[in-house]
Amino acid sequence: MRDCLNHRAGFDRVLMTVAATFLTVSASSALAQDQARSSAAELAIEAAIPRPEPANVPPPTASDIKLDTTATVQDSAKEPAKEPVKADVAPAPDKVETKPSEVATTPATEAPKSETATPAAPAAPATAAAPAAEPVKAASNIPAADQPVADKLKDIIGAKTSRHFDRKNERAAIEKFYGARDFAPVWTQGGSLTAAAKGVIARLKDAASDGLNPTDYPVPDFASATTPDALADAELKLTASMFDYARQAQSGRMHWSQVSGDILYPEHPVDPNEVLAKVTTATDASTALDSYNPPHKLYKELKAKLAELRGQGNGPVIEIADGPALKYTPAGKKQAEIVVEDARVPQLRAKLGLAENASDTRYDAAVADAVRKFQSGAEMKATGILDDKTVKALNTPKRDKQIDVVLVNMERWRWLPRDLGAPALGDAYVILNIPDYTLKVMQRGQQVWTTRVVTGKPGTHATPLLTETMKYITVNPTWNVPPSIVYNEYLPALQQDPTVLQRMGLKLEQNRDGSVHISQPPGEANALGRIRFNFPNKFLVYQHDTPDKNLFAREDRAFSHGCMRVQNPDQYASVLLNIAMPNEKYTPERVRSMYGKSEIDLKFPTPVPVNITYQTAFVDDAGKLQFRKDVYGRDATMINILKNNRGKDLEAVVAHSQPSYSRPATTLPSGVAVANNGGGFGSSGPNFFERLFGGGAPTPPPAPVGRRSQQQRVFTR
Repeated sequence: MRDCLNHRAGFDRVLMTVAATFLTVSASSALAQDQARSSAAELAIEAAIPRPEPANVPPPTASDIKLDTTATVQDSAKEPAKEPVKADVAPAPDKVETKPSEVATTPATEAPKSETATPAAPAAPATAAAPAAEPVKAASNIPAADQPVADKLKDIIGAKTSRHFDRKNERAAIEKFYGARDFAPVWTQGGSLTAAAKGVIARLKDAASDGLNPTDYPVPDFASATTPDALADAELKLTASMFDYARQAQSGRMHWSQVSGDILYPEHPVDPNEVLAKVTTATDASTALDSYNPPHKLYKELKAKLAELRGQGNGPVIEIADGPALKYTPAGKKQAEIVVEDARVPQLRAKLGLAENASDTRYDAAVADAVRKFQSGAEMKATGILDDKTVKALNTPKRDKQIDVVLVNMERWRWLPRDLGAPALGDAYVILNIPDYTLKVMQRGQQVWTTRVVTGKPGTHATPLLTETMKYITVNPTWNVPPSIVYNEYLPALQQDPTVLQRMGLKLEQNRDGSVHISQPPGEANALGRIRFNFPNKFLVYQHDTPDKNLFAREDRAFSHGCMRVQNPDQYASVLLNIAMPNEKYTPERVRSMYGKSEIDLKFPTPVPVNITYQTAFVDDAGKLQFRKDVYGRDATMINILKNNRGKDLEAVVAHSQPSYSRPATTLPSGVAVANNGGGFGSSGPNFFERLFGGGAPTPPPAPVGRRSQQQRVFTR
């Protein structure tokens, strides 16, 4: 029995030696496969599993095979060199199996290895965090003084909500811009303002010179921002103010739909990404930010006159002395021209901006016309007579009111396209000014031709403000009477006189569904005259000739139902045709040779832009600031909005109702001549837009000219 026990004890001893060796080899293999492990981790393995020394372990002998424990102790006493080996080898497996924590901590207190084994615990996290080393390396590019501010910017921008940016596109631009630069500040370096920041601040503080309100673009106090939190907050506040300025400088403080339902200009919003890139990389940040204001010559001239009105100009103050009334009388059939002379006339010429014959003392036709225009702009009776009331108005202009008028005119310039013309046609375009009742054709920055026009009556027939493209000219047009005139004027007139349309040369058609269409065939007496100028639009307005020429002689010419009557249509047509088709060599005589009873469409290969504007203040060719009567009340509406709606989102787009052009069934009185006698279209037939311009109706559906749309809902721009 003792021999068996001794043999078993020896076998167990060998087995434990082999197990220890296996653990050692396994640990070494793992270490070889993972080169990233630190020396601290290797030491931890050694501490947990002590490596035996196989060379110091003697083979089993006869003395090892003894039954009594005394013999075993005696053997140990005889071989003291082997005792530590027994002590090291035999307990090791017990520690690994039962108390690994004790094994791991024991070397830390027993051996010098403890100094390197102590950081073994954080060694694994350090290895796991290795992929994060790249952003840490990038962040090192930020100056140490700016790193705390960058950290704060990252926290603020990374938050789900932001008190600085309400618009999604601006917030997205901020995240992209600052994220690309590791959230380093752009307006400060080491707590001091950069050159770009100084330029932006200068532009914002001078916003009033551009007709804007500086209080809308607050500038943070960087001088008092002494902490990373304060600097990060100031950084984003300045960026937000820069966004607001760029957006409103380009598109206006108020959206045009806030003013009326009969205004339609193309949108041209700013891109916040482009603003950030342009301003922060520009040599002159102030100039870069200023570039979002309108580039048009007339806008810049108004800006200069605004400075003069505010007392920032250098022009002399001219006073007109009291004296007798001065009146110019043109030559008539039975009387000669009467021109009076007065010593005050040279001062009057200077006051009114008449550079030609500046020292002439005669109160002639040119002076009388300038006085008449001044009176109209000052909302006085335009007589052309220099009386006491006119002298007083000239000497004591209502500067505050004039400033307001200039401001809203500058605002309306922001609504217009940045490029008014067609580049393929030498930047040619048509521009019509409603309050001045004039139309001009421009090309390459110069006026090519001009004429007088008649525009819509104030109220429901006001001519709309729009930008469209003229695609063709119709010679000998048919007048398709607008539904608003059909149902509001002609059908009620038929109830009183069933023959009125026939006597006017109008043709009435009624379809089987009861709808009515009224038209006038081409001819000399046609309401559209001989030529119609077509720029398809949802308001269904156009420019045209007229058989009634007498209205062009009047000072105020708002008499139409919304369309624009042109004084010299044959000249207008030849000018446009020569711009669109220069090789065709059109002349007014050639255009007139086409007059007849059949419609002729002359299509433009490249459409010519048409801009219908409302300029009650503008600078004329002589450099004089001119004012015109606010015939549609647009100035008053805009001034009221700007002064009494502070804090409201005036940039919101107001959606106005767009009624369809379906024609209701109508019961005609007896005696009315019907051209087709009910044999027309089974339905209402082509709508008015299709009859007028051809093709399908525009989208959204066209609205009756001048109808006051009701506000329905609001969208954010």
